Amino acid sequence: MNLLRKTMTLLGRAAGRPLSLEDPEHWRNRGADGYAGEPVNESSVLAISAAFACVNLVAGTIASLPLMVYRPAGGGRDVASDHPLYRLIHDSPNYDQTALEFWEFACAAIELRGNFYALIERSGAKIIALTPIYAPVTARRERDGSIWYRWSEDGRSYNLSDRDVFHVRGFGGTPLGGLSTLSVGRNAFSLATAIDRAAGTTFRNGMRPSGVIAYDKFLTREQREIAETRLTEKYVGAMNAGRPMVLEGGWKWNSLSISPDDAQMLESRGFSVEEVCRFFGVPPHMIGHTSKSTSWGTGLEQQSIGFQRYALRRRLKRIEQAIGKQLLTQEDRTRGIVVEFNLEGLLRGDSAARSNFYGSALNNGWMTINEVRALENLPPVPGGDVPRMQMQNVPITDAGKQLPAPSEKTP
Repeated sequence: MNLLRKTMTLLGRAAGRPLSLEDPEHWRNRGADGYAGEPVNESSVLAISAAFACVNLVAGTIASLPLMVYRPAGGGRDVASDHPLYRLIHDSPNYDQTALEFWEFACAAIELRGNFYALIERSGAKIIALTPIYAPVTARRERDGSIWYRWSEDGRSYNLSDRDVFHVRGFGGTPLGGLSTLSVGRNAFSLATAIDRAAGTTFRNGMRPSGVIAYDKFLTREQREIAETRLTEKYVGAMNAGRPMVLEGGWKWNSLSISPDDAQMLESRGFSVEEVCRFFGVPPHMIGHTSKSTSWGTGLEQQSIGFQRYALRRRLKRIEQAIGKQLLTQEDRTRGIVVEFNLEGLLRGDSAARSNFYGSALNNGWMTINEVRALENLPPVPGGDVPRMQMQNVPITDAGKQLPAPSEKTP
């Protein structure tokens, strides 16, 4: 916490205003300009291809994982498909959305805004719907310790307590809210937008080097009109790239600018991709940026595993624990009801890896045939629920006991 306070103090000095953990309003994105002079808001950031790819990857991956409700059963646990919350978080949280659509927006909001809010609708004590809140939300703590949320949406104003608002906080958050990636990284996003704008302007001008048309005398009004307007209309633009320019009357073309390669524009754009990936914790190769690494092999496989382990895991736990704390009842928690994402699909390996995994499981008896078939979406077989194990790994002193007597051998 002290490190976060020091970090915000330094950022506050750079931003010219005080920043505080206790006041998340400072971290709310206000569309402020970054150092490069470009406005930073959700639309401008998602217009950056690297940022869109990172948010789309993280949100889409998490939303595609089944969110399950489990209850203890015989030393293990079973899926509690009859629990009232199961249908909401696994199938459809509200009348309009599927679970994937709901959680995809939730994860995108956490990545960009640092917070996700949803209105909890109840019938008596039972939760019947979770409706996402798209408008900006202001949180405050009352003297009794409760947290209240205020926002306006669809012509209505809301002022509800934490009992009626589901709140998932992002990184570095206090009970009032997480840190907005847009606000914290506005300078990096502003620079990336400025680089894209510069590249677009260069292509719009036909990738032609700019320069001056020199003339040894003062121009008449008609000559100046030709130089400033008609030549621009005729020779500027991608459609006119390569068209030969005809100069007469002593006019001379002098090139002044350097090419985009000499200006290292491509390198600057590559750096902005890596900078954006740093903010979202996504390996660059996962959004198609492989200029500084191999595009295949175990190196990228390990990076992908690291992404699952170090980036996705904490995001999943954040959502799971928020649901457990805010949506499960005290009775549910006492009975051992838990909510977890099912990672089997995400961690599923290729055919060779699965074969080795299943072979070890079956040979050592810690999985049955039908359990393996279930993971491969195959129907059970008779006798497939009995655990089995190989018998060749026995002590040397007991080896003779495992062999049949000579008279029992088949000739």
